[in-house]
Amino acid sequence: MPDLSPFELTGKVAVVTGGNGGIGLGIAMGLAGAGANIVVAARSVEKTAQALEDIRALGVEAYGITVDVTQEPAIQRMVTDTIDHMGRLDILVNNSGIAVRAQPQDLTAAQWDSVVDVNLRAAFLTSKEVYSHMVNAGGGKVINVGSMYSLFGSDWGAPYAASKAGLVQLTKSLAVAWAKDNIQVNAVLPGWFVTDLTRGIPEADPDRYDNINRRIPTGRWGEPSELGGAAVFLASAASDYVTGATLTVDGGYSSA
Repeated sequence: MPDLSPFELTGKVAVVTGGNGGIGLGIAMGLAGAGANIVVAARSVEKTAQALEDIRALGVEAYGITVDVTQEPAIQRMVTDTIDHMGRLDILVNNSGIAVRAQPQDLTAAQWDSVVDVNLRAAFLTSKEVYSHMVNAGGGKVINVGSMYSLFGSDWGAPYAASKAGLVQLTKSLAVAWAKDNIQVNAVLPGWFVTDLTRGIPEADPDRYDNINRRIPTGRWGEPSELGGAAVFLASAASDYVTGATLTVDGGYSSA
C-alpha cells in the first residue's frame, strides 16, 4: 500500500470558527478537499446550512454548530458537541473575527472590547478548550487566522490591528508551550480577499480600491479558495516541524 501524501487529511476532523462564509469557508473547503471532515462553528444558521451543502459536495462529513465565541460556556459546548458527534478533534481553525471602523479617538471602550473579545480572547479560550483533547489524541494542529494588519497599523481599525497582532503573539506563545505535546500552532495572515465584507469597495470607494491594487504585486485581490493550500499545509503532517510561524497569503502586499 503506498504511503499517504503528507498533505492528506482523510479521517481528520477540523473545527472552523466563522467557517460559513468568506475566508473561513474558503479554508473549510480547502481542508475538506484534502479529505478532512468539517465542523462549521458560526452564528448564522442559514449561512451555515448553505456552507454545509457546499462542503458535503466534496464527499466529506460536515456538521454545523451555532456558537457565540465570546461566551466561554458556548465554546465548551462547541468542543464537547464536536467530540460527541464526530468522535475526535484534530484541527482547530480560529477564524472568527469582527472589525469596528472608527478613528481611535472616536472608539468607545465597549467597541474596543467587542473586537478584542472576538478576535483574540475567543481564540485563546477555544485553543485552551481543545488542548486536552489534542493531548489525549497524541497531537493536533491549531491555525489562527490573523491579518496583514497583524503587521501594519490601521487608522480606521486600531482594535482590529491590535487584536490581530496579539493573535500572532498568542500563536507563538502557544507554540512554545505545547510543542512538547506534539501540537503545532501557526498563523496565516490573509491580505485583501474578495468576500461579502469587501465586495462593495470597488464601487463604493474606487480610489481606495485602486490604491490597494497598485500595492499588490500580483495586481489583484485573492479569492477565499486561495487560502486552502496554506490551510492544508498547516493542518497536515507536512507542517509537523513548523510551529509558531506566520504565513502571509497576500499576493505580495506585505513585501511591496
